[in-house]
Amino acid sequence: MSNFFYLYIFLWASACLFAIVLYFFKREFFAKTCQGYWRFLFKPWKVVSFIIATSGLTLIAPYTGDPTWDYVDALFMSILTYLTAPWAIGIIYKFIRSELPFKYAYVAFCTWMFSASWSYDLYLIIRDGYYPDTWFSNIFASSALYILAGLLWNLDWREGRGVIFSFMLDTWPSSSAHIVFQKVLLFAFPIMVLVTLLILFFFLF
Repeated sequence: MSNFFYLYIFLWASACLFAIVLYFFKREFFAKTCQGYWRFLFKPWKVVSFIIATSGLTLIAPYTGDPTWDYVDALFMSILTYLTAPWAIGIIYKFIRSELPFKYAYVAFCTWMFSASWSYDLYLIIRDGYYPDTWFSNIFASSALYILAGLLWNLDWREGRGVIFSFMLDTWPSSSAHIVFQKVLLFAFPIMVLVTLLILFFFLF
């Protein structure tokens, strides 16, 4: 590998390490954005949509013609996206709205980049012994899917407001006590179609 990639690895590894340290030492500040997150995330419709999307993506990965995609990275990147994208996208939104300070956005950004890019790079370095040529284009491709996933799994319905992104609420992360899938389906379907089209475009072109 060239010196550039050694420097790049050092920079993103240091960024991730600092994010972990920041989260650990400031975990009382992060607690309000994590309380109830797993209940919010593991709603049945979200779990089912994750299983369907992950199964499809993982099964077709080795047949896409992209040598960097296999069962392993397709699976672990899907899992990381499901576990982190709703939180990271919500944090970025609240930071842009000046509802949260920069330290939240920094941890969210590192979580985003590790899930969508740096974990992919690391796996391929271990598997192939060199930095993947697709590292830069993958940032944009995987980030687009990451954002869409974060939006999809933040869809919610609230009485009096209708379908919204749950990160727009002060009580986020929280979910409606109602069964909302039928109510959000009309909004979820275009996102799922767009994700499918993006995956086909990235793999075919």
